[in-house]
Amino acid sequence: MSFGRELKRRARAMVAPAIFLAITAYFGWNATQGDRGLVAYAQRQELLRQVVADQDAAKAERDGWETRVSGLRARHLDPDTLDERARAMLNLAEPSDVIVKLGPQEKLF
Repeated sequence: MSFGRELKRRARAMVAPAIFLAITAYFGWNATQGDRGLVAYAQRQELLRQVVADQDAAKAERDGWETRVSGLRARHLDPDTLDERARAMLNLAEPSDVIVKLGPQEKLF
């Protein structure tokens, strides 16, 4: 009987630390691997960096287009921009123009 009581006493003494360790392990796992854990945080930060880079590229492209279009506005018509666009759309050139042919991978703008 003495061995059985000793075993029961030790088992009862181990239940509380075992539950505490299980709860600690659960929260530790979720803090690193969970939906809002450290790994997910790092992934969100990388996604944010990509989105900011895409936004900067879009702003740069928009600024370039705004610069080009500003020369074609009704109150400020830039003759050089108008001439450039007319020649590009009509595919024409003057005899005194220097023509530089670009390959399919080379873009002017």
